Amino acid sequence: MSSDVTEARPTSGGLGIETNGINVIEESERKGTPVELFWPWAASNISILGVAWGAYVLSFGVNLWQGLLAGLVGTIGSFLLVGLVGIAGKRGSAPTLTLSRAPFGIQGNVVPGIVSYLLLVGWEIALVSIGTFASSTVFTRLGWGGGNGTKIVAFLLVVTVIVGAGILGFDAIMRLQKWLTIATIVITVAFMALTLDHVHLSAASSGGAGGTTAFIGAMLLVFTGFGIGWTNCAADYSRYLPKSASSGGIVGWTTFGASLPVVMLIGYGLLLCASDPKLATALNSDPVGALTTLVPTWFLVPFFLVAIAGLISGAVLDIYSSGLTLLAVGLKVPRWTAAALDGVLMTLGSIYVVWFASDFLGPFQGFLITLGTPLAAWCGIFLADLLLRRRDYDPRSLYDADAPGGYGSVNLTAVLLMLVATVVGWGLVTNTYAGWLKWQGFLLGPVGLGGKSGDWAYANVGVVVALALGFVGYLLLGARRVREQEQEAPEAVSHR
Repeated sequence: MSSDVTEARPTSGGLGIETNGINVIEESERKGTPVELFWPWAASNISILGVAWGAYVLSFGVNLWQGLLAGLVGTIGSFLLVGLVGIAGKRGSAPTLTLSRAPFGIQGNVVPGIVSYLLLVGWEIALVSIGTFASSTVFTRLGWGGGNGTKIVAFLLVVTVIVGAGILGFDAIMRLQKWLTIATIVITVAFMALTLDHVHLSAASSGGAGGTTAFIGAMLLVFTGFGIGWTNCAADYSRYLPKSASSGGIVGWTTFGASLPVVMLIGYGLLLCASDPKLATALNSDPVGALTTLVPTWFLVPFFLVAIAGLISGAVLDIYSSGLTLLAVGLKVPRWTAAALDGVLMTLGSIYVVWFASDFLGPFQGFLITLGTPLAAWCGIFLADLLLRRRDYDPRSLYDADAPGGYGSVNLTAVLLMLVATVVGWGLVTNTYAGWLKWQGFLLGPVGLGGKSGDWAYANVGVVVALALGFVGYLLLGARRVREQEQEAPEAVSHR
């Protein structure tokens, strides 16, 4: 048996460095209850920049009430996927991209592993860069200077907290996220109270309703913009829960914790933007700058702190999971070393974005959207595999391709299904952020969705289609493989 299974060492129990990597967590180390999942998922999604999503939703031509419903349904549906993937953490007690070896095989899992890793590190770079730029905007308005000195201080502060938490690991992250959640909720509520005079309900509710296409497009935009990007992390934070933990509780608290701040922020953003179309335009081009104009000068420092805290919270989860993903694709180093390596890549990438790139964030957003399609395909396959399994994951099979009833080296069915779903998905999304991605959307015309300039062009339909193709395709093509594995695997545990 691989040392990944047998060498399950204790976590710090405090603020020491976590020593567990991608090994299965021993029963004696499993702890906590599903309610504790509220904190990391709430913290990572409380970003004041979520207010800008009100502008994005309204851009589809919906009115306030349609926008609120689209935001609610899209958000909850999106994070429900994260909660469902979280069940795998309890059933396998290993990180998400390690459990992904079950449908893809140990070597075949490198394909989704690379996609996941690039997305996680990419978001780390984006969040650090946005935080650095935000500091410059706020300090310029305060008259304290927003030049390189300010950027360097903010950059070093943000990077130190993110990398430090990533190296320390699970216990430190869970404690940090709890306090970040409380602090950001308090300051976000204060932001809403101070800007409430900008909401004019009569004006906001006077807009005409959009058509069905507009509503579905807005809903899909929200659905694809939030939870799907977190599915590759979900089991990383539920793997320490005891086997007796409620699956319903894992789904419920993850979905509730992640959805609550997003629904509140999008809803408030819709109220602000529907009240003032000029604000909606400003938020589209410069979210941080537009939001700073709404608050009094004395509140700019708390505003800056809540903006930075929200970005740090998301990046902390990213760097922890990206380190685990790097181990899952085959890097043989301690977990904390993988997290430190990710920190180096994040730092170098962020330095390039902030100080050297003249036009990077636009093309980079295009890169992230492009990788979101294969991630959705992976998520569909992973959830289908999880649904098909009547027994918990076999620990030995996660690390030994030759184990009886094992997951094997490469499952071509899953790999090819992910590739096909990805290509179809790319054909149903448009990407104007980078010229080299203009080829996407090639199926929008042939399937009758209006082409690259039609009503569906910016609804990210392809992400949902990739998710559905992966899920339904693996239910049909993978069921026999799963049954055979569970019949051959020794001492398998029935799913509860």
